[in-house]
Amino acid sequence: MTRTLFALGAAAVALTAMPADARHYSNVVACSGWRGNTCVAWNRLTLKQARKIQVGTVFGPNYTYYTPVSDLPPAIVTQYGLTSADRYVSADGYVYVVDPNTYAVIKVIAPTP
Repeated sequence: MTRTLFALGAAAVALTAMPADARHYSNVVACSGWRGNTCVAWNRLTLKQARKIQVGTVFGPNYTYYTPVSDLPPAIVTQYGLTSADRYVSADGYVYVVDPNTYAVIKVIAPTP
């Protein structure tokens, strides 16, 4: 009987602990629904989803959270030679360089320690 209660208690803790990561959200918003070439639904990404943004991830032409190059840290702009020719998404310390024609990430700049 004690083993059964212990096993049920451990299972309950395991089940409630697993989705906790899904409840922690980043400040990255991405398209979650497309109709043709137009994004029709936006969702805030969890921290786990935001860590998976990589080269090739598409933000789309109507993404409302593009960051002007003038709002990026000057040290990063100088170091990486960023210009107004590209689009940028800045979130959680990362800067994502987005191709203005395909709207796909072409470079991920990690935060400096």
